[in-house]
Amino acid sequence: MPRSRLADDLDMHNAAITRLARELINLGCLDETESQTTQRGRPLVPLALSGRVGYAAGAMAHPGWLELVLMDFAGDVFVRHAEPFSSPDPRAFIERVGELLKQHAGETRLIRSRFLGLGVAVPGFVPHPGSPRRWTTQWLEGWREIDLPDFFEDCLGLPVWTENESTLAGLADFHDQELARSYASALSLFVGHGVGGSIVSRSDIMSGEYGNAGDVGQLYPDLDLPRPSGIDLVRTINEAGGTLGSLHEVADCLDLHADVIARWVERATGQLMMLAYSGAAWNDPGALLITGSIPLPILQQIGERARLAPWPSPRPARPIHVTRLGSWAIPIGAALLPLHHVMTFEE
Repeated sequence: MPRSRLADDLDMHNAAITRLARELINLGCLDETESQTTQRGRPLVPLALSGRVGYAAGAMAHPGWLELVLMDFAGDVFVRHAEPFSSPDPRAFIERVGELLKQHAGETRLIRSRFLGLGVAVPGFVPHPGSPRRWTTQWLEGWREIDLPDFFEDCLGLPVWTENESTLAGLADFHDQELARSYASALSLFVGHGVGGSIVSRSDIMSGEYGNAGDVGQLYPDLDLPRPSGIDLVRTINEAGGTLGSLHEVADCLDLHADVIARWVERATGQLMMLAYSGAAWNDPGALLITGSIPLPILQQIGERARLAPWPSPRPARPIHVTRLGSWAIPIGAALLPLHHVMTFEE
C-alpha cells in the first residue's frame, strides 16, 4: 500500500512514515513496487514486504507421501517438494525433512542465518489444555507420546512450530485467495483422510481454549451415514470394484470411477453443509472455504454442489471459495507459522 494510506491506517504523520519506510527499504525489509498514477499530483509508489528478509519451511507427512515447501518473507513459495514416505517414526520424518532443507537451501543458495523456522502440520487434536502433544491419527501413533515441537527442535537444531493440518490449510487458503481484503473472517471445512475445520478471524487462526477449535470431525458419524472423509471415499470406491490402497491413488482413477465419486460428492456435500450452517450460526463468518488433501477436482465438485445448496432463510448465503492449492495448502500453512511468530512477537 502507499505511504499515505499507511499513515492514515497507523494515525502517523506522512513525514514519519516516509522516514521509517526509507530505513526499512535500506535494511532490505521493504520494496517499492510499481507506481500507481493518480488524477493529480505525483504517482503513488506502494510499499510491499521484501522476501529477502528471511525464509521459512512447512512440512506434512501424509499416509504414503511427504510434502515440503520453502516460503520467503513476503509469503511467496519458491520450493515445492513431494516424495513417497511411509514411515510412522517421527525421527525418520524430521531427519528426512532436515535432509531436504539442506538440499534445497544449497540449490537455492539460501543463508542459514535467515531461516526463520519450520512449521509442521500434524493430523490430530490436543488431549490436554496447553499440552505440546497431539493425539495423532492411527498411522502416526508413534507421535502421540512426544512433545513434538521440542523433539523436532532437538533433532534439527532449528525453531519448530506445530499445528493441526486442517487449521493450517484454512489459513493458507485465506491468504492465497486474499480473502482478508473482503472479509474479516472465514469458516473453513477440510476433507482429508478425516474431516476438520478452522476459523480465520482478522488474518489469525482461532485456536480455542484447548487448542482444538474446528475439530468438527468428532461430530461424525451419525447413525446412518459414515463420516464424509477421504478414508470413506477410498472405501466407497473399493466397494464399487476399485483396488485403491490409499487416498494418494484416488487422483489416478477419477475418470474410471467418475459415477461413484459423483454419488459420494452428493452425499458428502450434504453432510458438510450441515457443518457450514452450524458454523455460520455460531460465528457469522464472511465466507466459507472448502479445502483438504483429497484430489482437487473432487473438492471443486463439492464446492459446486455447495453453492447450489439453500441456506436457512432469511439468513444470507455465504460466498463459497474452493482451495486453489489442494493438499499443498497444508505445508504452505505450516510455513506461515514461523512468519506469523515473527510478525506478532512480543517481549
